[in-house]
Amino acid sequence: MVCSIRSLCMRSACVKAAVTEVQFGPMRLHQDQLQVLLVFAKEDSQSNGFCCACEKAGFKSNIAKTPESALESFLDKRHEIVIIDHRQSRCFDAEALCRSIRATKPSENSVIIAVVRKQSDRDETSIMPLISAGFTRRYVENPNVMACYNELIQLEYGEVRAQFKLRACNSLFTTLEKSQEAIEITNEDHKIQYVNPAFESMMGYQKDELYGKELIEVPINEKKSDFLDSINSCIKTGKEWEGVYYAKNKNGDNIQQNVKIIPVFGHRGKIRHYVSISRPCNDNNKVEKQCERVQAESQTDIQSCRHKDRRKGSLDVRSTTSRGSDGSSQRRHSSMARIHSMTIEAPITKVINIINAAQENSPMPVAEALDRVLEILRTTELYSPQLGTKDEDPHTSDLVGGLMTDGLRRLSGNEYILSAKQVHPSSGHLISSLSLTDIPPRIAQAMENEEDWEFDIFELEAATHKRPLVYLGLKLFARFGVCSFLNCSEVTLRSWLHVIESNYHAGNAYHNSTHSADVLHATAYFLCKERVKQSLDQIDEVAALIAATVHDVDHPGRTNSFLCNAGSELAILYNDTAVLESHHAALAFQLTTRDDKCNIFKNMERNEYRTLRQAIIDMVLATEMTKHFEHVNKFVNSINKPLAALEENGGNISDDESVKNILTSPENRILIKRMLIKCADISNPCRALEQCIEWAGRISEEYFAQTDEEKRQGLPVVMPVFDRNTCSIPKSQISFVDYFITDMFDAWDAFADLPNLMQHMDNNFKYWKSLDERQLKTLRPPPE
Repeated sequence: MVCSIRSLCMRSACVKAAVTEVQFGPMRLHQDQLQVLLVFAKEDSQSNGFCCACEKAGFKSNIAKTPESALESFLDKRHEIVIIDHRQSRCFDAEALCRSIRATKPSENSVIIAVVRKQSDRDETSIMPLISAGFTRRYVENPNVMACYNELIQLEYGEVRAQFKLRACNSLFTTLEKSQEAIEITNEDHKIQYVNPAFESMMGYQKDELYGKELIEVPINEKKSDFLDSINSCIKTGKEWEGVYYAKNKNGDNIQQNVKIIPVFGHRGKIRHYVSISRPCNDNNKVEKQCERVQAESQTDIQSCRHKDRRKGSLDVRSTTSRGSDGSSQRRHSSMARIHSMTIEAPITKVINIINAAQENSPMPVAEALDRVLEILRTTELYSPQLGTKDEDPHTSDLVGGLMTDGLRRLSGNEYILSAKQVHPSSGHLISSLSLTDIPPRIAQAMENEEDWEFDIFELEAATHKRPLVYLGLKLFARFGVCSFLNCSEVTLRSWLHVIESNYHAGNAYHNSTHSADVLHATAYFLCKERVKQSLDQIDEVAALIAATVHDVDHPGRTNSFLCNAGSELAILYNDTAVLESHHAALAFQLTTRDDKCNIFKNMERNEYRTLRQAIIDMVLATEMTKHFEHVNKFVNSINKPLAALEENGGNISDDESVKNILTSPENRILIKRMLIKCADISNPCRALEQCIEWAGRISEEYFAQTDEEKRQGLPVVMPVFDRNTCSIPKSQISFVDYFITDMFDAWDAFADLPNLMQHMDNNFKYWKSLDERQLKTLRPPPE
């Protein structure tokens, strides 16, 4: 019977050509035919099962019956897999054999399996003795050829390939050891894990003096530590950083280095290591040093942060700095005197004081670098990245210019007059008998899945004849218990929703009540995410829903830049600063409080109302794009990073007190609410493809109309690329996603867990990319 089984396996097996190909990063590796050592004192069905399985898998097997022959065979063949019979304790000690094999050098990359007897649940024993002896795993006896074959295949694609990759690391480390460039590897906490001989030679340190130390503990890295902090916003998203800086070697001498820092992503998509590659600049004579210092300044001034993902290099954040001058020391002393004379110090003042003090005894290169730092800190736009020339990417430049500035400040005398039509709550036609209990069936059906992200706002827009805000508002406000919290009736709420919706301009292509309803839906969706619920109280939820409803009320369909250039009444009223956002917030409270019939706040206690009002205003103002990067950076640095650090240290800590403190502190709750409404406001690229396309068409049309009007009135054209005759809508969407959306939603997803939104964003980006690659400028490809 044994012979027949073996012959059957021989006939049916498809013996492979015995080459396994493994991809290891950018390195392609090839593995010869796998070798399997079977150690069975007696031939039985189990040993035969593994023999047939090896033949079926295309592995080469050897059989040994004694520990001595097994060890001799292993040292000769160096098998990738060793299977030892642990069932026959009278024949030989399987655990002792395993320890003997593990004592040899070749066993470092071998997988050793113990075949054990079947046991009942009552007799089940611990696997720890096997692990202690050196076994990789155990196999509960099962002579079935297919079971043995499955076990071998799992080993090949699991432990064996993992060991093969580890074995290949030896060649990679040999390369690093022989490299003439100084290479340093740190973990995500910036603790040094590896330096190569070139690094030791250049810096004068031995490996043992560096391993396990944080960068800030090592004198040579005093400058580099600052760089790692300052460029974290660049490398955290997978970009490289490259620049020039001075470092001190062990003897205290300054060494100017060209440095490249590369983040390496690992488990869970997080940065696990930083690889630093350094090469000393030439140091032949004093003249060359002076030239190099100038080059270092210019290179530092235009640090490159190159993406390794889909973003263009032209969109990368760049630092602009000013060079030190001969009078810098004098300026330093005078500024210090003025600052020290101040009785009240802001945090930024303390930072400047510390830098000034550090400059006193610093070497000239460090003092000049700190001068440039002070110049940057004295600007007001600390969070706003600066683009290169318009030639690099006109779509991005125009978007940023149109959305993040208050105009060119060149007033032409032509005023843009907002619609004087403001619907008063006292108008009879606004009051209707609409209630949640008598919503028309078609509208009710359109709102059935309003709890899902896939909810189609355009279907509701059609069903309500472009009045979706009242209906969706009634349903969402009821779900969150807003009337109960405000102590107002449903009649008052629907009157208020009517007033607010009536003050949205239906003639706007994009900024109309459908956009408001869409933002309200996204806000409600985010409020239901577990991490958000842990952070916010009911007053925060109510504030978010109201802010989303009113955040663009009476929007004229023109940008802040347009209003400022046109010298509009609103721009004059709000001093060219956050013009529209200030108007939306102010008008919302004017419309609400001027008539008791729609005053949803009338029954609130005074202090609670003030708290709610402040939260609503803060959220509406947060939708202004000039502070986009400030809000995102504060959110990442104050919330995402501390949470990530706690998760790294403590694993699953959802109930941890430290997490609760981060999530519920008053300052962080404000940041969460700002981030929430910002993401809801510009979530179009994260919607389903058809919705994304529709929104892209609408915002483009609104921008086209603005450009047309600017040309008619002789105003500066804020976004020249949005000319309806030449504009590429795919390019504009790609730029918008690259510059504003990706980083913000990466941060929001890390906090709120939104895989479906991120998938939509990727799909939509690929769609726009495909159109752009075909040089199409339209929303959709032409019909086949």
